[in-house]
Amino acid sequence: MLTEKEKLEGLVNLGVELNHLKDLDILMERILREARRFVNADAGSIYLRDGEKLIFSYTQNDSLERKLPPGAKLIYSTFTLPIGHDSVAGFCAAAGEVLNIPDVYNLAGRAPYSFGRRFDEKTGYRSRSMLAVPLITVRNELIGVLQIINAQDDSLRIVPFTAMDEKIMLHFAATAAVALDRARLTRNIILRTIRMAGMRDPKETGAHVNRVAAYAVEIYDRWAVMKGVPRAEIEAKRDVLRMAAMVHDVGKVAISDSILKKPGKLTPEEYEIMKQHTVFGADLFRDKRSEFDDAAEDVSLNHHECWDGSGYPGILDDNGKRIRGRKGEEISLFGRIVAICDVYDALVSRRVYKEAWEESKALQIMREGSGKQFDPELIDAFFDSLDSIRQVRERYPELCD
Repeated sequence: MLTEKEKLEGLVNLGVELNHLKDLDILMERILREARRFVNADAGSIYLRDGEKLIFSYTQNDSLERKLPPGAKLIYSTFTLPIGHDSVAGFCAAAGEVLNIPDVYNLAGRAPYSFGRRFDEKTGYRSRSMLAVPLITVRNELIGVLQIINAQDDSLRIVPFTAMDEKIMLHFAATAAVALDRARLTRNIILRTIRMAGMRDPKETGAHVNRVAAYAVEIYDRWAVMKGVPRAEIEAKRDVLRMAAMVHDVGKVAISDSILKKPGKLTPEEYEIMKQHTVFGADLFRDKRSEFDDAAEDVSLNHHECWDGSGYPGILDDNGKRIRGRKGEEISLFGRIVAICDVYDALVSRRVYKEAWEESKALQIMREGSGKQFDPELIDAFFDSLDSIRQVRERYPELCD
C-alpha cells in the first residue's frame, strides 16, 4: 500500500509514464492499473464517451482474476450506458462530479442514481465502496469516466474511499484524460488511414484491423510470459505491436482496383502484383522516426511470410526479384504473430466474396498450419488465448456479420 508521500511523488511522474504509451487500449489498461494502485482498490473500470452514451471499455478485478487458471485473463462483455441519472457512471458523466460511495448496495435514499447488480450477480462478486471520477480534457471536454471499486486497507478488508483518495483521483484523472485524448487522436488517425485503404479494399475495415491488433497483443502476451520475457519489455513491445498490426495491409492503397475488388480468383499474374502490397506498405515507413515506424515496416513486410519459407515477399535481390522466402525465425516475431491473426480473422469473418467459416473449421486450419504456415510456439499461444480472442471478436463486430 502506497504512503501519501509515494502517491504524491507518483502523481508527479504519472504524465511522463503515460505519455510513453501511444495505443488507446494499452493505455487504458495501464491507467486503470495505476489508478487502483494509488488508492489500493481491488477492481475498476473505464467508460469512454461516444456521443450521449458511455461505452464500458475496460475492466480489472483482482479477486476474480485470482480464481482463474495461471495465465488466463478476465473475460468481460462491453455494453453502453446513457449519460444521465440512471447509473453511477452515467450520473458522474452528466454532472461532471466525483462520486464517493461507501456502499453501492446501500445508497442514500434520495440518491438520483442507482447501482446495477447484474455483474455482481453473474460473477459472485460483491461491490461495496466506489469512486467514480469524470475524465475531462484541458478543453473541458468529457471523454469518459474512471470508476474504482472496493478500496482495501492493509489487511485487504474492504473500506470506504477517503477524502484524500478523492483528491488524488481528481489529479490522476486530469493527467489520464490528457493521455487518453492524445491516444484517441492517434487511434483516429490510424483508423482514417485504414478507411482510406478500405475505399480500395472492401475487407480492410476498422473492425478487422482492431481485431487483428487486439489478437496480436493477446498472443504476444501469452507467448512472452511463457518465454520468461521481463514484464517491462512486454509492456513496451505490446504498445507498438498493437498499432503496427493495425496498418499491416496499408500497402494495398498502391494496388489497382481491378485486382483488389475482383470478385473471382486472381490470375497468377494478378496474384504476383497483389503480393507487392507487403513491399509497398513497408516503404511507407522506411523513413523511420519512431519505434512505431520500425514495427509498422516490420509487420507490413513480414505478415505473409510462412514458417516453412513458402510465403512472400521473401528475400529480394537488388532488382526486387524474390531469391527465396524467409523461414523460421528469419521472419520477425511481430510478422509471425500478425500472420496468425490475419488468417484467423479472414477465416471467421464474413466478406463480400465469402461467408464466415464455422470457428471449428477455422481452428482446424490454424492447427494444421502449425510448423508449415505458422510458428508452432505462437500457434500454441493462439490456442491458449482463444477465450480472450473470442472476446475481441465480440468487442469489434463487423457491421456485415
